[in-house]
Amino acid sequence: EVEELMLERGVTVSYETIRRWCGKFGQTCANSPRRRRPRPGGTWHLDEVFIRIDGERKYLWRAVDADGHVLDILVQN
Repeated sequence: EVEELMLERGVTVSYETIRRWCGKFGQTCANSPRRRRPRPGGTWHLDEVFIRIDGERKYLWRAVDADGHVLDILVQN
C-alpha cells in the first residue's frame, strides 16, 4: 500500500490523493521501462536536519552512499 509506505516515512496522504496520482501518473510509469538503480557504494553517510512541517518541528534523515546516490529519506517526529 502506497499510503502505508508514505506513512512509514512520516507523510500522511489520503486514499483520494493516491487515487488521483494513479490517474495522473500511472500510465506514464507503466509505459516507461524501469531504470535499474545503481548498486550502493560500500560507505554510507547519514544526515539529520530539523525541518518544520505545518509549524511542527520534525527530523529529516537522509542516507547517501559515497557516490552521492540517495538511498532513503525518512521524516520523523
